[in-house]
Amino acid sequence: MEQKHPLPPFTLETALQKVQMAEDAWNSKDPERVCLAYTIDTEWRNRTEFINGREAVKEFLKRKWEKELHYKLKKELWGFRENRMAVRFEYEYQNAAGQWFRAYGNENWEFDENGLMRKRYASINDLEINEADRKFK
Repeated sequence: MEQKHPLPPFTLETALQKVQMAEDAWNSKDPERVCLAYTIDTEWRNRTEFINGREAVKEFLKRKWEKELHYKLKKELWGFRENRMAVRFEYEYQNAAGQWFRAYGNENWEFDENGLMRKRYASINDLEINEADRKFK
C-alpha cells in the first residue's frame, strides 16, 4: 500500500513536518515528485480550475512551471485537526515578459489514512511586484 509519512492523525510536530515536505517538493518544480504526495483520485481547486486525479495534477504542474519562471514558495501551517490542515502560503515568480509577481493564498488539505492528500482547495491572488521588492531570492 502506498504511504506518505507522516500519517494522520497529525500532531503539531507531524503537521509542521508535512507542510515543510510540501514546500520542499513544490520548490523542486518537479511535477513527478510533487504528484506522488496525492491520491490517484485527488480532487483540487486551484484558483478557478478544478483538477481531478494525480495524472491531471502532474499535467497542471508542468504547465504551471512552464509559465511561472524562477518560482519560489514559502508555506506556513495555519491550523490542523486529525487528517486536515489549513496552510497559508506565498510565492514569487516571473512571467515570460519579465514581470515579477507575488502570489498569496490559503489551502485546505485533507489526507487519507495513508498520508496522501485526497483534497486540496487553494484560493490564490497575484500581485505584480518590482524585482527590487522580491522577498524570496
